[in-house]
Amino acid sequence: MNAIWEALGWFGQSAQWSGADGIPTRLLEHLWYSLLAFAVTTVIALPLGLVLGHLRRGRPAAVAGFLVLSSANAARALPTLGLLILAVIVTTAGDLVPILIPLVALAIPPVLVNTYAGVQQVEAGLRDAAEGMGMTGRQVMLRVELPVALPLVLLGLRTALIQIISTATIAAYVGLGGLGRYIVDGYSRQNYDSMAGGAILVIVLAVLTQVAFAGLYRYAVSAGVRQRAAVS
Repeated sequence: MNAIWEALGWFGQSAQWSGADGIPTRLLEHLWYSLLAFAVTTVIALPLGLVLGHLRRGRPAAVAGFLVLSSANAARALPTLGLLILAVIVTTAGDLVPILIPLVALAIPPVLVNTYAGVQQVEAGLRDAAEGMGMTGRQVMLRVELPVALPLVLLGLRTALIQIISTATIAAYVGLGGLGRYIVDGYSRQNYDSMAGGAILVIVLAVLTQVAFAGLYRYAVSAGVRQRAAVS
């Protein structure tokens, strides 16, 4: 219990709230790495999941399902820290590229798999009715399948962002900032209050992300779809 109080006392130190190593600065750095990786993940995985999930019949649909599951399982097996070190060794791009590679690789599977599964689970009758009204394949995907699949899509996005926020602490291993600096630097100096403070900040940020997505779910998903998702 004393260790917990000492860790909480770390937040009360005025030095923690100003300067280049202050909590506001480190928090903004952490958010920048996380949101940038999340944006790249969304641009890659969300459209891909929608398109592959839209395929329903024949060999293309079977191949799409195999590719989604295989690539997702392969990405989950990648060691994040090992991938970071490899990216640092082989890349000559800016400092952000090595950290973005493992974060995006970690976050793509939940977005891709959930988007694919959500679109696949849309009832065939809804799609047939939309096509009967003269909608094109793109219109069916965006106006019918995506809204119905939105609960699973948001679940995948939420999972991905929380994983990114929790893992972005590895940026400190390659000399970048973020909340991981408190953990890495605290370990090297045997400053356990700093380590605990950094861990608490990451946990709080992940919890706030969970709350934000809960609000987004209620705002973005229609009542009928929410009720259907709750029943299923």
